[in-house]
Amino acid sequence: MLTRTDLRGSTPTLSQLRRALPRGGTDVNAVLPTVTPVVEAIAEHGASAALDYTEKFDKVRPGSVRVPADVIAKARADLDPAVTDALEESIRRARLVHADQRRQTSVTEVVPGGTVAEKWIPVRRVGLYVPGGNAVYPSSVIMNVVPAQEAGVGSLVVASPAQADFGGWPHPTILAACSLLGVDEVWAVGGAQGVALLAYGGEDTDGGVLDPVDLITGPGNIYVTAAKRLVRGVVGIDSEAGPTEITILADDSADAAVVASDLISQAEHDVLAASVLVTDSVALADAVDEAVERAASATKHSERVKTALAGPQSGIVLVDDVDAGLAVVDAYAAEHLEIQTRDAQAVADRVTSAGAIFVGTYSPVSLGDYSAGSNHVLPTSGSAKYASGLSVQTFLRGVHVIDYDRDALAEIADRVVTLANAEDLPAHGEAVQARFGGDAE
Repeated sequence: MLTRTDLRGSTPTLSQLRRALPRGGTDVNAVLPTVTPVVEAIAEHGASAALDYTEKFDKVRPGSVRVPADVIAKARADLDPAVTDALEESIRRARLVHADQRRQTSVTEVVPGGTVAEKWIPVRRVGLYVPGGNAVYPSSVIMNVVPAQEAGVGSLVVASPAQADFGGWPHPTILAACSLLGVDEVWAVGGAQGVALLAYGGEDTDGGVLDPVDLITGPGNIYVTAAKRLVRGVVGIDSEAGPTEITILADDSADAAVVASDLISQAEHDVLAASVLVTDSVALADAVDEAVERAASATKHSERVKTALAGPQSGIVLVDDVDAGLAVVDAYAAEHLEIQTRDAQAVADRVTSAGAIFVGTYSPVSLGDYSAGSNHVLPTSGSAKYASGLSVQTFLRGVHVIDYDRDALAEIADRVVTLANAEDLPAHGEAVQARFGGDAE
């Protein structure tokens, strides 16, 4: 089921590695002609257009965009107590981790009387997108809301697709998770139309104001990604998320059944999900192949899993040793990277490109998806080479505050004038000299 790429006996360049490794992905440009009219219609007509598209795509038209408070309250009251407990514990752990990410104002005295401070200001209002396709994602509510709250964002709205099975409102578990987090503004709109409405706002069916946001975060399908691309600049976005992916770097000390289960768990998300094993052990590769064949047939979403594992985005990469394996995983820059080797922590310390690193047998990606305390909104499609996962920093803006007194400016004035003249921008220098009657003292 899993194709093999054999890199043993070679030392490929970075360029060769990037070409050789299994990689799927989606062509966002291919759906832009479909998504552009949706975004343009909502930019012009607001909520009415968003509801029209919801009726067209989701086969349901909610009574309003904003979910009524009593619907949210009922969802929380009706939630299975065991699920409530699990969500509350995940929220607690996420708050512990994200609270420690909050940056503090720094002040640097450049010269006596001259300081530059950097203060961190939360984004005014954010839209947090929670998908609703093959699965229900209350965990994504936590992963979006907690860092925004810990950053001090004052206005949050969660958008999630309307569900015909639930009266046109988002899935009750999504609504219950919002309630547990203290989020009372939820919009029953998803897909490209949900993203567009977050960006442009509008007027609800009852005349209520649907304020636009300044930043949109959260994963979604290719249509959501295309819409985020189109509204970028009108609002900020966290990333253009591609299909989910896992890479496992393992040696012969790894348990084949455990490795196989982790590859399958990621493939369960989507037929485009990528599951890649990098190993220097042919025996482990063979054992994983056999374990995958058995377990993939027995799992609930068997067809989805098998399609993902057989796709060009998944496979086994054979390398000469762990050092070569590290070069491969750094070139791949996976969303999720598991290290299942001897001295796993030491190996993990050498990784330079990954969205999140899971160390050892007892730190599976599934733990990070729900309850490790880490964030599961992570860079995909190799973007971990330059991007980070969702965090408190996503929702903060660093602003420099420059405060020089007369003597401090006078001390540097001549050099500022010199540089302004060197750039042929003499008015810049004149603006400094004007403070001293034409000449700096």
